[in-house]
Amino acid sequence: MMRQTPARLGIITKPDEPRAVVLARGIAEWTRKHSITLLVNDGLAEIPAGAEPASAKKIAESSDLLVVLGGDGTMIATARLVSGRGTPVLGVNLGSLGYLTEFSAEEALPALEEVMRGNFEVDSRMMLDWRVRREGSLVGDGTALNDVVVNKSALARIIEIDCSVGPHYVTTYRADGLIVASPTGSTAYNLSAGGPIICPGTEAISICPICPHTLTNRPLLLPDTANIQLQINTREQEVMLTSDGQTGLPLMAGDRVEVEKSATTFNTIRSKDKDYFEILRNKLKWSGR
Repeated sequence: MMRQTPARLGIITKPDEPRAVVLARGIAEWTRKHSITLLVNDGLAEIPAGAEPASAKKIAESSDLLVVLGGDGTMIATARLVSGRGTPVLGVNLGSLGYLTEFSAEEALPALEEVMRGNFEVDSRMMLDWRVRREGSLVGDGTALNDVVVNKSALARIIEIDCSVGPHYVTTYRADGLIVASPTGSTAYNLSAGGPIICPGTEAISICPICPHTLTNRPLLLPDTANIQLQINTREQEVMLTSDGQTGLPLMAGDRVEVEKSATTFNTIRSKDKDYFEILRNKLKWSGR
């Protein structure tokens, strides 16, 4: 956990987001007062005075602290960039829901001041490693923050997926697809498909069928030690694996998808004054007292 002043702060922004320019300008002034080197996305429409323009990849590689100005999609892309580095990330919400981008634009500078004082907490978010094997050979792999989804194309019929956990056969899903979600991803596609909300820090992985043909096929919660194996049985159908909805890989009949907890975590900065249930109430419009 970072408890000292960062020497290099990096800003990664949502593309073509005009509010990011204004916020980046304010953060630049703040870093000058604290003698912190600032790196800013080279795609930003206006680079603040005194900041160094750089690619998002370089910023992720060389910063002690990252500030993301955007929405959950920008945070998910950043998670891939910092994978394995442990760099803490402070998310400022310029999107709509913003489960991962905890702070509002107005809270950005006060949050940075709290970070300087050490008055913050770090959530180490579980990530998922996935691999696709075809006739015994590895044809694709990656790491996801939210979910790994196997689903059909728009025109395909129901697909068939054998599911096993370790050496144990679970069931054969006949559905539009299957979602394997981390606790962070439980409030994404998983929630829309009727899966459970899992509090961050819970040592669990969710399997949720998408529109299952058998109505008794319900979401399944597994320990985070589970090695999940999905065998694609469907032929002459277009089936796709998507990782966090941002990267994809076409699948063929006989392909074997393996999903398990990653050794990598995504570390987000959280205010000590907020809790997860407050975020849920605000984002999901739940009633309060």
